[in-house]
Amino acid sequence: MPEKRTVERARRKAREGKAPSTQAGEFVREEIHHVREGKHGARSAKQAIAIGLSKARRAGVKLPPPPPGTQAARKARKGGRPRPQSRPSAKRSRSIAKALRREPHRTASRGALAQQTHRAAVRRGPARRHAAALKAVRTKGSAGLRAAARKAARTRQAR
Repeated sequence: MPEKRTVERARRKAREGKAPSTQAGEFVREEIHHVREGKHGARSAKQAIAIGLSKARRAGVKLPPPPPGTQAARKARKGGRPRPQSRPSAKRSRSIAKALRREPHRTASRGALAQQTHRAAVRRGPARRHAAALKAVRTKGSAGLRAAARKAARTRQAR
């Protein structure tokens, strides 16, 4: 169950007309915080992101369905849960929580997330990365652009 503050932040973004992926980002952020503070772990950064996206879908964010071949996609094709309005049994719920708590917490570290982001960007290819950068220029505003330029300069200086 997502925290009330997270749902409110996502709703505010929806009212501002932000994209569904931006709204879902709030749920992903919450999940990353949960892993970092030790509420539970995750096997990989991808798993933590997937849990956040799943929460966002359940909260009503209009995200596209999960990619084919994943467990979530198979469930969606079957028509969701077999009993629509029921929650998992207490025993199942407890065992899921216990399994997640056993997973490592380093998967939500800055390094792990940076690595995941980098891999995802490389998979998208140069043309789509370029398009994303151009869109950022259009939507950032002058203060955001200045900050991005400073960051880029620092990155170039470090190399």
